[in-house]
Amino acid sequence: MHKQLPTWQLIQKSLQQKTAVMLLYVLESKGSSPGRQGFLMAVNTAGETSGSLGGGIMEHKFVEMAKAKLRQNILHETSLHYQFHDKEAAKNQSGMICSGEQTIFFYKVLPGEINIIDTLIRSLEQNKNGTLQLSPEGIDFSEDIPASDFTLELETESTFVYREKTGYKNYLHIIGGGHCALAFSRLMSTMDFFITLYDDRRPLNTIEQNQFAHEVKILDDYSQVSSMIPSGTNRYVVIMTVGYRTDEIALRALLAKDFKYIGLLGSKTKTNKLLKDLQAEGFANDVLSRIHAPVGMAIKSQSPEEIAVSIAAEIIQVKNRLL
Repeated sequence: MHKQLPTWQLIQKSLQQKTAVMLLYVLESKGSSPGRQGFLMAVNTAGETSGSLGGGIMEHKFVEMAKAKLRQNILHETSLHYQFHDKEAAKNQSGMICSGEQTIFFYKVLPGEINIIDTLIRSLEQNKNGTLQLSPEGIDFSEDIPASDFTLELETESTFVYREKTGYKNYLHIIGGGHCALAFSRLMSTMDFFITLYDDRRPLNTIEQNQFAHEVKILDDYSQVSSMIPSGTNRYVVIMTVGYRTDEIALRALLAKDFKYIGLLGSKTKTNKLLKDLQAEGFANDVLSRIHAPVGMAIKSQSPEEIAVSIAAEIIQVKNRLL
């Protein structure tokens, strides 16, 4: 389930039950703000909430503010709120000291927008991408896929347009479906990754137990991943097959591709031998240097769960490097 889905479902339920509901959306964030761009919450007059703006005293304050605005029973309630996480700030202090700032949009969802919310929810349930648009005029949704994950055209509080690519923004391809893949899938399913699992074995108990991958593809040969996994700046690949030979087949199939991240599970001895063999065959150093091998951060991980944490940490570091 996409992490935004429960929030939109609460909005949907509220509209169906004719319960007033407020959408709170982080349109922009800078610095060390705990609430990142795209974070959202829903608050209704029944006291139900879903989602997060980043937590802490600031979130509590805004939830209470949303409840108060709903009690005023204004039909078209919309406002922008600027928050500075610095007690030295001249105004709009959030009460937090982590530094950074964020811009939060309050919007009382209109009953007539129920069809838009329904369409958005169906798109999220089907793991599709689309475009969410927010402005003081209201909510809109299109199945067109935008070029950027987020855009904000902000002139004044009454003239701005925010657009976001809905659905999963990052794609994780796990090649190999064993115990490490099961633990890794479980952990990464809590993040904004659409997970595809590949293996050449059927049946396999760890694949049957894997309810966390969104797709499972059984291959005749690992060389097939070349045609299945496209290049892309939002593509992350981890190779963790059953052995050296199948690791090599999968890696060779992907060396011509360009990914945000590609990693190879294994000991230093195994991964060094594989990379040296490829180098001896003439593969360029700039191609081989992009491979994280051994995959994951060096934390002396031993169990599948510890290995999963080390790989996830390295992927998050790469993903957020430019943020």
